[in-house]
Amino acid sequence: MKQGLNGKATLKLILCGNVECTEAGKIGVVSVVYATNDKNLAEQKIHELIAANPDNYYMVYSVPLDVDLTELTHHPSIEITKEDLQ
Repeated sequence: MKQGLNGKATLKLILCGNVECTEAGKIGVVSVVYATNDKNLAEQKIHELIAANPDNYYMVYSVPLDVDLTELTHHPSIEITKEDLQ
């Protein structure tokens, strides 16, 4: 979390990963749940989200603007494995 909050890029994205149970079975969902240019707001929000939803997985990223994120060494993502869905 500290790496994402302290990154050089000003945009802070908070992603949420979770597994949802549906009638068709389990599905993995990754979503962007918060975006800000304020590091302090990002830190406050991620702690609030973790406290309110402890079963979800949260990650914060510092994201550069006007860049193809898929060309970065690591871009905002959360892995959901097959085992998570069993």
